[in-house]
Amino acid sequence: MSSTTLPDDPPGGRRALAVWGIGVSVYFVAVIFRTSLGVAGLDAADRFHVNASALSTFSILQLLVYAGMQIPVGLLVDRLGTKKVLALGAVLFTAGQLGFAFSPSYGMALASRALLGCGDALTFISVLRLGTRWFPARRGPLVAQFAGLVGMAGNLVSTLVLARLLHGIGWTPAFAGSAVAGAVVFVLVLLFLKDHPEGHEPEPLSHRGAAYVRRQIAAAWREPGTRLGLWVHFTTQFPAMVFLLLWGLPFLVEAQGLSRATAGELLTLVVLSNMVVGLVYGQIVARHHGARLPLALGTVGTTAALWAATLAYPGPHAPMWLLIVLCSVLGACGPASMIGFDFARPANPPERQGTASGITNMGGFVASMTTLFAVGVLLDATGDDYTVAFSAVFVLQALGITQILRLRKQAARRERERLVASRVETVHVPA
Repeated sequence: MSSTTLPDDPPGGRRALAVWGIGVSVYFVAVIFRTSLGVAGLDAADRFHVNASALSTFSILQLLVYAGMQIPVGLLVDRLGTKKVLALGAVLFTAGQLGFAFSPSYGMALASRALLGCGDALTFISVLRLGTRWFPARRGPLVAQFAGLVGMAGNLVSTLVLARLLHGIGWTPAFAGSAVAGAVVFVLVLLFLKDHPEGHEPEPLSHRGAAYVRRQIAAAWREPGTRLGLWVHFTTQFPAMVFLLLWGLPFLVEAQGLSRATAGELLTLVVLSNMVVGLVYGQIVARHHGARLPLALGTVGTTAALWAATLAYPGPHAPMWLLIVLCSVLGACGPASMIGFDFARPANPPERQGTASGITNMGGFVASMTTLFAVGVLLDATGDDYTVAFSAVFVLQALGITQILRLRKQAARRERERLVASRVETVHVPA
C-alpha cells in the first residue's frame, strides 16, 4: 500500500484517538462479556447440570448469532453509521449479561447468551468502520490491530478479574456486577461519539430496500480480496478462540492434570501473547503489505505443529514447557486473523467497507462455532478423549489453507489493479 495521503483522507490526531477510544471501549466490554463463559465453563456445567455437548451449546449459539449477523451488521453500519449501531450493541449485550446472571434454568441462560451474542456482533465491525472514518488509510492495519489488542485486554479482564469474582462472590453478583460496564459505555457513546470528523461526511447513498442489499453483498463478494480475507480469518482465528472461549480450561485441568489456578495462568499467557504479537504484526503489515500472507500462513503452520506435538505427546501429560509454548503461539492467532481485514479493505470502496468487513469477520466465527460443536460431540462420544476431540482443529485448518492458496493470486492481481487506478485518480485530483 502506498503511504501517500489521499486528498479525502481523514486527518487523524488526538480528536480521532479520543473518539475511536470511546468506540473501542464498547468492543472491550463486549469481549469481557463474550469470553466470561471461558472462565465459568465448569461452573456453568454444575449450575445447569449439563454435559459437554450442552455446555458447548452456550458458546455455539452465541457464535451462531454473532456470525449470522455479520453481513447485516455491515449493511447497518454502512447505512446508519457507527454511533447508532454501537449504542444498540451496548444495550443488547448488557441485557444478555444481566439475563445470564439471573437465569434459573439452562433454557433461559441459552437465550441470554444469544442476546449477548447479538449485541457483541454489532461492535467490532462498527469499530473498524470508525477507524476508517477518523484515521488516514495508511494507518488502517495498525488501527485494526490495536482494536484487536484492546479486545484481548477485555479477555484478560475475564481471565483475571471475573474469574476471581466468580469464585469469590458467586455467580449472580459477579455477572450482574460486570453488567455495569455495559451501562457506562452506552452513556459514553450517546454523549461523545461521532461517526466522522467535520468536513469528511460520507457521500449520501441511495438505499432501495432488498435490491440495494443484494447489490451491496454481491459486489463485496465478487472481490477476491473479500473472499481471501474471509478464509484468512477463518483459518487463523479459531484455534485460540475455541481455547479461550470454552475448551481451554477443561483441557488443561481434566486432560493435562493442572490446577485451575495454573490453567488460568496459561489462559492469561494466551491473552498477553496476543497483545504483544498484535503490536508486532500491526507494525509489520503497515510497513510491508507483502508480509500479510506469509504471516498468516506461518501462524497457521506453527499452531498446527504445536497442537500436534501436544496431543501426540507420549506421556500421560504434556510437559509444562510445551504447554507454555503452545499458549504463546495461540496468542498469535488473533493478530493473524486481523490480516484478513487487510485483504478486504483495499478490495472495496468506502461505501462497502462495513459489508466487506462483515463478510470477512464471519470466517473465524463460523470456524470457531464448528470446532466448538465438534469438540463437544467428540468428547461425549469418546468418553472425554481430548486428543481425538481437538484433532478437529486440523480439519478446519486444512480446509482454510486450501482456499487461501486458491484465491491468493487472483486477489493480488486485483489489488494491484485497484492501487494503480487510485494512483491515477490521485494524480488527476485538482489542487
